[in-house]
This record gives sequence, structure tokens and C-alpha cells, in this order.
Amino acid sequence: MRTVIIALSRYLIILFMLTYTFECFSMFLRKNEEGRKYIYIRQNIWMFCFQAVAYLDLFLTERDAVIGLYFVLQFLITFAVLIICHILYPHANKLILNNMCMLLSVGFVMITRLSHEKSVRQLSIAAFTLILSMLVPMLFKKIRFSDKMTPVFAGIGIASLSIVLLFSGAINGSKLNISFFGITFQPSEFVKITFVFAIAGLLYRACTLKSILIASAVAGLHVIILVLSKDLGSAVLYFVVYFSMLYVATAKIYYYLVGFAGGALCSVAGYFLFSHVRTRVLAWKDPIATIENAGYQASQSLFAIGTGGYFGMGLGEGSPRSIPVVAADFIFAAICEELGVIFGICLILVCLSCLIMFLNIAFRFHDPFYKLLAVGLSVTYGFQVFLTIGGVIKLIPLTGVTLPLVSYGGSSVMVSLFLFSLIQGMYISVKEKRT
Repeated sequence: MRTVIIALSRYLIILFMLTYTFECFSMFLRKNEEGRKYIYIRQNIWMFCFQAVAYLDLFLTERDAVIGLYFVLQFLITFAVLIICHILYPHANKLILNNMCMLLSVGFVMITRLSHEKSVRQLSIAAFTLILSMLVPMLFKKIRFSDKMTPVFAGIGIASLSIVLLFSGAINGSKLNISFFGITFQPSEFVKITFVFAIAGLLYRACTLKSILIASAVAGLHVIILVLSKDLGSAVLYFVVYFSMLYVATAKIYYYLVGFAGGALCSVAGYFLFSHVRTRVLAWKDPIATIENAGYQASQSLFAIGTGGYFGMGLGEGSPRSIPVVAADFIFAAICEELGVIFGICLILVCLSCLIMFLNIAFRFHDPFYKLLAVGLSVTYGFQVFLTIGGVIKLIPLTGVTLPLVSYGGSSVMVSLFLFSLIQGMYISVKEKRT
């Protein structure tokens, strides 16, 4: 009986995810919120069904009663977020809210499968951050950000990254984390938000040559510090976010082309300057040939995805722990191995629906500052998803960034939740002005 349930659960989980994903895009065909109301309700049903079946699967596989506790806690947290947000913010964007909860749910399930200790930590940090993030839309409506705060945002970002460069210890050749009173966090994750605020403040008034040069200097300083820290994944992310915001601010395509050419040149320079970049490129080109050293992670990731096939092996039936750093950088490979490539494609589409909605909100703004701010946050999210999944499937070399809301990592999940809350706050402000 146990074997039959586990076998059937694979297909049920995929069915729930397929249906949820279909609803993500069907709502774009409806012209008003009243017509979308029942879509959002059905999404909540599919999400809770996914949670129930996934944790039942884990319980039958591990035979550990604590799995039931994890399920109850996750269910209560998700349900509370949906209800409280509905009460506090009746004009909130339900697709963003539902997708945020669904991505968190997928992450919790997979992290619980990989490590109970990490699951408890992730759940605790997410619950604490969700409480704080509930206040963000309210604060966003009451606080009017201005260009006078731009130096503050730029200074916080540069100072935080500099502290990591000067005082952090190297992990796998990169300086990423800093410890403060026993708490370890990754400043480059938090600086993503201050960086977007700083660049928006510098570019939104008038894109004169002077303002562009100042913004380029601020962005360049952030990127240079990250390069010196050998946090090249974050450096690429900041670089792309800056030139995307510059293009939106100026509407001049040649700025974007200059940025693309500059990025290509910097990539070549990074290849010759940093040995670990050459190692990653070598592993990307032919991971099997270097499987005993440089290509081990990439090879194991590809093996996991190939082994899972379309429908996956079932939760608890694969061997994702054979992939180094699987809960953080390679969680997408673990998802594909045990839940299937179809589920993985649906996960990508859910992330894509988030990006489409984020950009849709961005271009509803007439205020250039908030438009740039929303575009910067949207590109930050979308490009990070691309870097993570692209590295896992060997589309691009590995960059070492996490999959927002899904991967294990306290700093990552906190910043991702605040990013979603900021976008939500912008949407609510636009919606309330129009009603």
C-alpha cells in the first residue's frame, strides 16, 4: 500500500503543479479582479493539496512523526499569511501573494526532504520575516522616498560590501558572509535592495551626462568591490540590473549595447584573472571530462535531472545529497530528480509569471522614481532566477546564487520576501489611487 501511494503521489504532485501554473497565466486573460477571484481561490486549493500530498509522501518514506509537525506549521503559516494579507491589504495583488506562498512551499518541502535541521531554520527565518514584511506595504504608503536618501542607500551598500571584503573569511575562494553576534548573513543579498534604491534616485530626475556618470560610478564601485571579494555571481547580477535601469531611464538602446559589450569584456578579463572562473568555465564546457574535480557538481546535477526524467523518482526516492551544496545552489536539480522535469518547468513558469506581473506593475507608474525602482527589483528577481537555473542545467557557467524563496539560505529568503513585499506595496499604492 505504501509503495502504491508513493507511486501515485508523484503524478498527483505534478497534476497540482500543472494546474496551479495554468491558473497563473489564465488570470492574465481576465480583465478585472472580480473575474480572477475564483482563479486565486483555486490556486490556494492546489497549493494546499500539494503541501498535503508532499508531506504525506515524506512521512511514508521517512516514517518520522516530526514530518506531520512540519506540515502543520507550514500550513498554518501559509494560511495565516493569506488571511492576514487579505484583511490588511484588500487591494493586494493575489497572484504575487499566491506565487510567493507556492514558491516558499516548494522550498520548504525540498529542504525538509534534504535536512530537518535546515528546514527548521528556514521555516523560523521565513516566519519571522513574513511578520516584518507584512508591514512593508503599509510603510511604503506612508513614507515618500526622495533623492535626498540616495547617498544614504549608496553609502550603506558600499560600506556593507567593503566590510565583507576587509573582514570576511574566504569560502571556496569567495568572501561572502559576515558574522555579527553569532549571526551569519550575506550582505550582498541585502545590498541588492539598497543598490536599486540608490540607482533609481540617481537616474529618475534627469538623465544628463553628469547624472549618468555619477550613477555609473556608484554602480561600478559596488561591482568592483564584489569582484575583489570574488563574489562574481552577485557582481554580474548588479551589473545587469544597473544597465537595465539605465535603459529604462534613458530609452536609449545603445546604453544597453554598451553595457552588453562591457559585460562581455569583463567576463573575458575575469576568465584570465581568476582561477576559479576558469575552473567553472572548464566544468561548464565538459563537466563529464572533469567529473573528478571541477565538473563534479555540474555532473551530479545533470545526472540528477536525467535520472528524474519527466515525472521524477518520488520524494525520498532519489539521492540528491550526492550533489554538493544541494539545498542552496542546486535545489532545482533536487526538485527535478524527485518531482520531475515537468514540475521543474512549471516552477520556472511560476517564476516567469511573477516577473511578468512585476514588470506590469512597474510600467503602470507615471512617477519615474517608482518606475525605475520597480524595474530594478523586477530585473533583480528575474535575472537571479536565470543565473541559478541556468547554472544548474548547464546553460551558463555556475554563479553560486540561490533560487529566490526556494533555496536554503536565511539572507536569501529574507531579501526575497522583502522584495516581493516592496513590489506588493507599489501595486497597492497604484491600485488605491485608481479606486
